[in-house]
Amino acid sequence: MTENESYYDRLVDEDALAAYLADNLGEADDYDVHRHQEGHSNETLFVTWGDRDLVVRRPPPGETADTAHDVIREYSVMNAVSETDVPVPDPVLACEDHDVIGSDFYVMERLEGDVLRDDEPDRFADPDHRQRIGEELVDTLAKIHRLDYEEIGLGEFGKPAGYTQRQVDRWGKQLAWAFEVTEDEREVPDLREVGDWLRDNVPEEHPHTLVHGDYKLDNVMFGPSEEPALVAVFDWEMSTLGDPRADLGWMLSYWYDAKDPDPEMPELSNRFMTREGYPTRVELVSRWEELTGLEFEHERFYRTLAVYKLAGLGEMFFRRYLEGNSDNPMYPKMEARVPALAARAKRIIDGDEPL
Repeated sequence: MTENESYYDRLVDEDALAAYLADNLGEADDYDVHRHQEGHSNETLFVTWGDRDLVVRRPPPGETADTAHDVIREYSVMNAVSETDVPVPDPVLACEDHDVIGSDFYVMERLEGDVLRDDEPDRFADPDHRQRIGEELVDTLAKIHRLDYEEIGLGEFGKPAGYTQRQVDRWGKQLAWAFEVTEDEREVPDLREVGDWLRDNVPEEHPHTLVHGDYKLDNVMFGPSEEPALVAVFDWEMSTLGDPRADLGWMLSYWYDAKDPDPEMPELSNRFMTREGYPTRVELVSRWEELTGLEFEHERFYRTLAVYKLAGLGEMFFRRYLEGNSDNPMYPKMEARVPALAARAKRIIDGDEPL
């Protein structure tokens, strides 16, 4: 095992997990577990159980900000959405017994395909396929926002009224939680200014839909076919009922145009979508508006909120690093990355980084 074994041991007791799977899925001769290290929030384990390829999702070990890693909630929404035209992996099991691996976790089927995180697959490297990637991405987001959440049993999944105000308040609290530790290393006054601007500019009203909460290109999977076809949406841990414009703003914060400066957090960003054929942010917004019948009003607010949230995630990563609760090599870099993100948010507010 090449990773830090003590950290891995905190993630999973392989014998206890095997016993749980045997009790719920039947015995299996072939059993293997290994950690998927691409994610930066909840932990993902790939599990072979007999002839089934499974995925286990659990929170990171150690203290985390309140509600930031609710995997049972993630399982619940995926289970409801799996009956619609929004593609998700098939959910299998959910477990709240911490005696198994030390935390809540759930199990889902593993799918085959490509997550476009570092680059595009060679088979998609032409303008027509690149355009289709962008269209599939925004079309699927529109499908989520068009769902009748009452009809699929999610009427009590959240309180959509006031969602946007709560987002601003919540991420202010997340930052305050992180600052308890990180401000002993350095302060980020720009983030406090951005938070003040957001609180002063929250839209009074917004549409009410199911929102994913972390929708972006590397949280979806494209199937192995030659034509780009989006086959799964992952990472539903932040989903609730709320404001679809916040989802769109988040997606756009990761989607780079040729006119943009280099990303402030290259570990979570990539600029391959500046190549010929990929839609621009303006084109993605136009398509979303057409498919949903909604308008992307207050776009500076929503894009600023997205960068503020990304900075909040970075600061929480930095706290986890300082407290020894992660072995992720990206986390110590947040000491400089978060102030850079705060500066980006201010550029959006000032109109210096247009849609």
